Amino acid sequence: MMSDVNFEDYAFEIRPLSDAEGGGYLISFPDLLGCISDGESPEEAMENGKDAVKCWIAASEESGNLVPQPYQAYSGKFVQRLPRSLHARLVERAKKEHVSLNTLVTTYIAERLGH
Repeated sequence: MMSDVNFEDYAFEIRPLSDAEGGGYLISFPDLLGCISDGESPEEAMENGKDAVKCWIAASEESGNLVPQPYQAYSGKFVQRLPRSLHARLVERAKKEHVSLNTLVTTYIAERLGH
């Protein structure tokens, strides 16, 4: 039983949805085929992603299917020094978007790696 798995243990991608797609942000989990969710903001998409992972794992276990183990070779944490001016710009953008600085930077990195 994997019910205590943290959704962030699984690789995920966040991308903005176009207006034609309904707007907001999409979160997907490449290791969990078909496991996706969305939200109006990156934070909401991540929060909804937690539920999507729990439901995906529960449905897989209930069906007797194997659930991929989360990839844990990396901690998910790194430290990056920034020029103060860039740090200030990021903080202001996060405030404007009503998200945390961590979520903003994670979203920027995920969007760029997705292209």
